[in-house]
Amino acid sequence: MTDWIAATGGRQEAEYKVLFDAPDQARLALEGTTLTPLAHFGVLDVVGSDAETFLQGQTSAQVALADGDFAPLTCFCTPKGRMLANAQLWRVAKDHYRLLMHASLVKALAEHLGKFAAFYKVNLDIRDDLALLGLVGREAAALAEVRFDIKPPRPWHQAANDDLQLLAHPGPRPRMLACLSAERAIEAWQRLSEHATPVDNAVWRLHDIQAGLAWLDTSQRDAYLPQMINWEALGGISFKKGCYTGQEVVARAHFRGQVKKRLVRAQLDGNRLPDPGSAIEDADGKRLGEVFCAELDAYGEAEVLAVISTREAALPLSVAGQRLKLLKLPYEIERLDPESLATRG
Repeated sequence: MTDWIAATGGRQEAEYKVLFDAPDQARLALEGTTLTPLAHFGVLDVVGSDAETFLQGQTSAQVALADGDFAPLTCFCTPKGRMLANAQLWRVAKDHYRLLMHASLVKALAEHLGKFAAFYKVNLDIRDDLALLGLVGREAAALAEVRFDIKPPRPWHQAANDDLQLLAHPGPRPRMLACLSAERAIEAWQRLSEHATPVDNAVWRLHDIQAGLAWLDTSQRDAYLPQMINWEALGGISFKKGCYTGQEVVARAHFRGQVKKRLVRAQLDGNRLPDPGSAIEDADGKRLGEVFCAELDAYGEAEVLAVISTREAALPLSVAGQRLKLLKLPYEIERLDPESLATRG
């Protein structure tokens, strides 16, 4: 359901991009507060008396940690440990869980999980009736608190008010994600836009890149182990839970140090955005990896997340003739247990 997006005044380009006319949008998010429809995300609900048990056997998260406060990252894998989707998980109510992921993966994941759901008292609901709004900027948390009458949570946690859930995501500026009914979203947008500038949802994706946070889309399904996108460094894998699909391979890769590719953050020396999957080559012309995603930053240069080999490479690196400079990730490449993240102040 995209009627609410049309009501914002944005132009929907392709299926997952929304455009507005404001200039210097990436800079606006650094200096002020911006608002965007998160059209590239979708929602899948898992509801029923067996919902927790069902999810516990399918996902990398310790489902009990999703307690209405902590909203952990998670992923769903094949038996070979390759990701079918990565997501954020939160609890809406007793026996009601919600998954946020790239919109292109919602239907495919629902079909995959549906093969097992028949053995549980659980329903899988694709929530096309929900809207996702993103606030980015210095006053994002304060604006959300005033307009939604809700205390903003800290990153990877949630707060709720009636039929609205508010989640905080990390990034170079505060970020708040609101999940609410499409009907309520139109009024909320009008009130929020009085104090926040509407911008393309590319601004949110840029902040994901700068946070080192990679969301799979349908073109990347079944291509990566979770560790290849640093999912364990973001708290997206519990190594303290029991079995789930793909768990043995994921655990072996971790404990034996068998991850040969890693997600890196980088910048190109031009403003041409490479397509996902574009080859990253070393100085000898050998393929080292591929672009995962890319967006233009506040200076008009392309920033990317890429998955590349961990072997030492001949420098410089390049993508389609543009030189690629590696940047520092905002986190260490080491295991972060979600059990500790859940209680961190």
